[in-house]
Amino acid sequence: MRILGIDPGSRATGYGLIEQRGNRLIHLDNGAIMTRSADALAPRLHKIYRELSRLIEEFQPDQVAVEQVFMAKNPASALKLGHARGVALLAGINADLPVAEYSALQVKSAVVGYGKAAKLQVQQMTRTLLNLPEIAQEDAADALAVAICHAHSHHLSGRLDQTRQPGHGKRR
Repeated sequence: MRILGIDPGSRATGYGLIEQRGNRLIHLDNGAIMTRSADALAPRLHKIYRELSRLIEEFQPDQVAVEQVFMAKNPASALKLGHARGVALLAGINADLPVAEYSALQVKSAVVGYGKAAKLQVQQMTRTLLNLPEIAQEDAADALAVAICHAHSHHLSGRLDQTRQPGHGKRR
């Protein structure tokens, strides 16, 4: 099973692609889709959507996992993050893929074993679990962690919120 993990953001949307083969997790790719904060929001969201769609087309994941919105102190930042999340969800649904959502607490618990783990701990554990040569960039490591969380959790019913629109979008 191939999983695309997404850590949405309006300035940097992290992505991580892994393949689950039995109990083994294999790293396929990771990175961040960067946008310029000086640009208007709509073109930034379009770039995120276009790049996520390209990754889905290239790597053909079986499922998508997206990190849920956290409570931000700045309402404007929370709204922009929500828009980026919506674009990530739309990219998965338009490709007719099942989309799961996980809270940061669930992701950190699944990867580090502690829901309030620091970012560096998440980065180090993704490196260890995926046998990466180096620590991934922060947004990419978070996205890989979302994918790992999904790999460990997708078979547990009632523990995740999955959305799928059969018959909509394109699927390989």
